Amino acid sequence: MPQLEVNSIHTSYGLSQVLFGISLSVEPGQVISLIGRNGVGKTTTMRSIIGLTPTSSGKIIFQGTDITKLPAYKISRLGVGFVPEERRIFPQLSVWENLDIARRPAISGEGWDEERVFTLFPDLKDIQARPGGVLSGGQQQMLTIARTLMNNPSILLLDEPSEGLAPKVVEDLRDQVKLLKDTGLSIILAEQNLKFVLYLSDYCHILEKGEIKYSGSPEDLRAKPEILEQYLTL
Repeated sequence: MPQLEVNSIHTSYGLSQVLFGISLSVEPGQVISLIGRNGVGKTTTMRSIIGLTPTSSGKIIFQGTDITKLPAYKISRLGVGFVPEERRIFPQLSVWENLDIARRPAISGEGWDEERVFTLFPDLKDIQARPGGVLSGGQQQMLTIARTLMNNPSILLLDEPSEGLAPKVVEDLRDQVKLLKDTGLSIILAEQNLKFVLYLSDYCHILEKGEIKYSGSPEDLRAKPEILEQYLTL
């Protein structure tokens, strides 16, 4: 049974409809990617799953529970973690305090704590007393992911994690997300960086104007450059 099922959701901002019948599923331990240019609906799909932008129709089922109309805090408590593109750390708090404030016991299995987070992101251990507001973009992204892990989610939604980061930082982050995948954590990844996506994903969905236009494995996408050119080039 899929861990997460999104069934034909439609979502609007006021009178402007943004999503038109998005459907996808995530198996336990799977990495699913949402790919596309800016403004095609990747972030709105994630916000709809986490309950920040309610759907107007359709259903979202997480681990057998209908979460479609639940508020975001209840969805989070069920085990859905969201890392927004804006990062939204607490700039006045230290790295350690940012982590501590998000602490939540694991629902099952091995949980995340500071020691485990610092193993994944060793750079954070060296700067744990530093205020979040003075960190570099890459350090802030690591902290945002680490803080979400302290909630002990069973699925992680990553929105444009490589956006605005230097190439070397993107490579390091890619390897760290791969380590997360290797723990068995399910991940939905919204990205424009195709190299990042193809390295990590088990399955990909290409979005255009609020609809899924193509779905396939990374191998399928590599074999169809015309699809990439149609939907991903500027």
